[in-house]
Amino acid sequence: MKKLDWYIFKKFVGTFFYSLIILLVISVVIDITEKVDDFMRNNLTLKTIIFDYYIGFIPSIAALLFPLFIFISVIFFTSKMAYRSEIIAILASGVSFRRFLRPYWVGAFFFGGVLWLANRWVVPNANRIVTSFQENYVRRHEDVLAIYDKTVRIDSFNYVTFGSWDPNYKSGATFVMQEIHRQNIAYKLKADRITWDSVAHKWKMYNISMRHINGLKETWTYKQDSLMKLRITPEELINKRDEQVAMTTPQLTDYINRQQLRGAEGLNTYLVEKYRRTAAAFMVVILTLIGGVIASRKVRGGSGLHLAIGIVISATYIIFLQFATVFSTKSNLNPLLAVWIPNVIFGALAFYLYRRAPK
Repeated sequence: MKKLDWYIFKKFVGTFFYSLIILLVISVVIDITEKVDDFMRNNLTLKTIIFDYYIGFIPSIAALLFPLFIFISVIFFTSKMAYRSEIIAILASGVSFRRFLRPYWVGAFFFGGVLWLANRWVVPNANRIVTSFQENYVRRHEDVLAIYDKTVRIDSFNYVTFGSWDPNYKSGATFVMQEIHRQNIAYKLKADRITWDSVAHKWKMYNISMRHINGLKETWTYKQDSLMKLRITPEELINKRDEQVAMTTPQLTDYINRQQLRGAEGLNTYLVEKYRRTAAAFMVVILTLIGGVIASRKVRGGSGLHLAIGIVISATYIIFLQFATVFSTKSNLNPLLAVWIPNVIFGALAFYLYRRAPK
């Protein structure tokens, strides 16, 4: 990194934080106007609003718009340099265009790494704060609907079925647990009623009948009630709203592995979230290169034209990502492919623009 590189890199960082602060202020103001009724209805103090909600909301919205912030920042400060003929002077002094882009690559990988680390740990914890606040103050009067005939695989051999389950009261009826080895039932338990003991963290069952099957031999026993520990909790029986965004990447990976072991379906939403966290970091690199190449040319429209082109490209990227995500979650498109399709398309665009750029 020479003096020229530090000059461009400082402009990169300074413009990024300047645009980040402005857009975050706008986002917070818009969010306050939407939730002011909820704040007043619950008589929340300013301290509660800040430390129980906005301390999580700000990192969450910043990570969501991070690639857009980067793209706009690169286009803005590069177009300013081009308008003042700084880039022409740099290239005329013998610096190649490839060498000119070095601080852009450094900034792209630096900010991409920051976003990658934040998406794995910081942002999920921030989303958990936001989700908890919304559950306590915004959606607390919403009841979760009852579940009927839900079968879950809890380990390699055991399956449980809830004939009905009420998440609001944590009780259900017609509970069945089966232990199956190579399509043969070795053990079967039936209970007329089942509840969750939140103190003992165990399941309370009533009117229990148990069958042990060993080939042609079978034994039957009965219990009036019993406490039993199972490898499942009431929270795992229901799909919480946007719960995948509130899990750190290790937690998300562990959850996906458990659900795949249980034979659960509809995991594409979780897989998309897992792969998106890495793809978003690479998108920062791609958008930085596109922005640097586009804005480095001095045009009559100046920064306004460059910003207009940048907004169109950003909107197109978001549309591609949304379409791919919907096709993955609602159809059978591979989640890894869905997340990386926009990166592949815009990566090819970045390479094309770089090849066509005047050297």
